[in-house]
Amino acid sequence: MAVVFIGLGTNLGDRGANIERAKKMLARIPGLAVVRESSLEETRPVDVTDQPDFLNQVVMVETDMAPLELLRHLRMIESAMGRVRTVPKGPRVIDLDMLLYGSESLDTVELRLPHPEITRRPFVLRHLLEISPGLREPVTGTPYREVYDAAVKEHQ
Repeated sequence: MAVVFIGLGTNLGDRGANIERAKKMLARIPGLAVVRESSLEETRPVDVTDQPDFLNQVVMVETDMAPLELLRHLRMIESAMGRVRTVPKGPRVIDLDMLLYGSESLDTVELRLPHPEITRRPFVLRHLLEISPGLREPVTGTPYREVYDAAVKEHQ
């Protein structure tokens, strides 16, 4: 079983209900178990700033699925919840990002692991550390606590 961290984000509609619905749909995927959840956090948009604030959370799951198979399930949940990809990084009813998949490093057109934006999002690092305090960056082995401290300094 692989330990996978998935970021959930939403800034349209009933954001709390969107997060809960997405987690329920995740829990119904055969071969996947939600193990831990971070707290919820409201954040301002980062790249496309002219949109509503986001509600974010990270969940830790265990699965026997391969990364690309899991990605297909995440995209199906987004689609079932009404996500339409019109504006890159624009408003969305739900966004499910595979952040980490065990210690895997992957770089394909469909999926990059670890997620390339982790270090640009201090709230993601905070959530990862909340549910797995000893977590390390899979490629370099650097403790994510150090990565978080550096990201906080950079974004001050």
